Amino acid sequence: MNASLPDVPEVRVVGLPVLTSGFDLVERLDLTMHLKVHGPLEPLAGEPLARLAEHIGLRGRGGAGFPFARKLRAVADAAIRRGVRPVVVVNGSEDEPACRKDTVLLNRAPHLILDGALLAAEALGARTLVIGVTRDSTEASMRTALAERGLGNRRGSALRARVQRNPVRMVTGESSALVRSADGGPPLPPGRKVRTSDSGVGGAPTLLSNAETFAQLAVAARTGADRYCRTGLRDEPGTVLLTLSGAVAHPMVVEVPTGVPLRYVLQLAGAPPLPQGVLTGGYHGKWLDSVTAHDAVVSRAALEACGGALGAGAILPIGEDTCPLGESLRVARWLAGESAGQCGPCYLGLPAAARGLADVLDGGGPTALEALREVTRAVKRRGACKHPDGSAAFLESSIAAFTDDLAAHVLGDGCGRPVAGVLPLQAEAPPAQAPTGRKLAVDWTLCRGHGLCADIVPELIQLGPDGFPAVAEASVPRYSEARASRAVRRCPALALRIEEDPQAASPARPALPALPPGRGRRALGSGRQ
Repeated sequence: MNASLPDVPEVRVVGLPVLTSGFDLVERLDLTMHLKVHGPLEPLAGEPLARLAEHIGLRGRGGAGFPFARKLRAVADAAIRRGVRPVVVVNGSEDEPACRKDTVLLNRAPHLILDGALLAAEALGARTLVIGVTRDSTEASMRTALAERGLGNRRGSALRARVQRNPVRMVTGESSALVRSADGGPPLPPGRKVRTSDSGVGGAPTLLSNAETFAQLAVAARTGADRYCRTGLRDEPGTVLLTLSGAVAHPMVVEVPTGVPLRYVLQLAGAPPLPQGVLTGGYHGKWLDSVTAHDAVVSRAALEACGGALGAGAILPIGEDTCPLGESLRVARWLAGESAGQCGPCYLGLPAAARGLADVLDGGGPTALEALREVTRAVKRRGACKHPDGSAAFLESSIAAFTDDLAAHVLGDGCGRPVAGVLPLQAEAPPAQAPTGRKLAVDWTLCRGHGLCADIVPELIQLGPDGFPAVAEASVPRYSEARASRAVRRCPALALRIEEDPQAASPARPALPALPPGRGRRALGSGRQ
């Protein structure tokens, strides 16, 4: 049941459509239809635009929820202070398997997103607009939308606008990774944390926000703050876009006013009447148990208050016919595979955490559970981006939400349910994590325990208590290929070799670094970069 979501699933609406206005008329709103549905848009100066965003409480809709008005003012202040033109970046990199709401907007309402981005660009005096995407469909839609407006990347243009295409990877949607790729570098976090409002694309102050955020700004600029705030909750007005998948009859993107009961949204998608649990906020989000989910309402503050998360708007219920911890293990392995492979807490810690959860499910007992908790604590706040933090939060939530199942696995023979695979994952492994079809093997007749291999490829080989490698063979993912070859060349005893590993490409076997259960604290704590 591991079918990937289509780029543009079914779209529904609760109440009156706002972002999805016109979707009942055409599949895609070109510029002419967009203007017929939404009407013209008058420009706003910088401070009035910031006050509008502040009045409606507009926060980023990509997951972090940072106040848009603060970001806008920070970019304006930095641009004035430095005397340079700022840059506006639309982040349409929606690479999580359970999220499609931005992809729907990019494909069906591209001009609503451009309206908000161009509003901000004119208010800031920006002369560069970059739209980051990761899919064929979104790239084609946004290139067409720019052409319909007569915008391009021509020198001498009043506004140079271009589409930046990146691979489908979890980390490419991180703001610093998108900025780095827009400057011609790899779409990976750079390792040092610099606010884009101070230094972003080309070193200029950069206003970078999520695609839905710009669309919400365009709606508010047309309707005015008072009318916008008539929809939804008083402290979180407006609508939100949610992606419903998992154990639902009809995977969909739905637009709902804030304050709608979560159970109503789940019923709309055909979720089980009493789901075993509901994952809120996607794969960097948190689980709600059945009772909590029944009483929850859709808003950032309300979900956080009951232990959930709005995040990027992904909602995934699971039924009683699957093992919830087994479902979480599938996601944990996928999250480990999404590592950029460049900072230790991520490319060492996340695979170790996934293996730790597997140990718990395999009957490792309280010792395995405590080892898992130690690993998840160790990876937080130590990565080049938020991927380790979000993954650790997901794992911690998994073992906290399903206490009965956890007890059955830790203290007994398990919950007795199979893993149905109801949570959508990518059909193929990402390039950096994909198996090479090779394995690193130790020749025990030659190994003398020098330990150099564990220093060169700690993600594949760690030393046991006796000082010798703790594994005999380890599958080599692509991001470790060069280091594995280096370890073979530098082994003083010539005890390492790389062999063909046909099973590494098997879809039944996750392409994860082969870390032993409860891997040594020395290797994880080193934080190798």
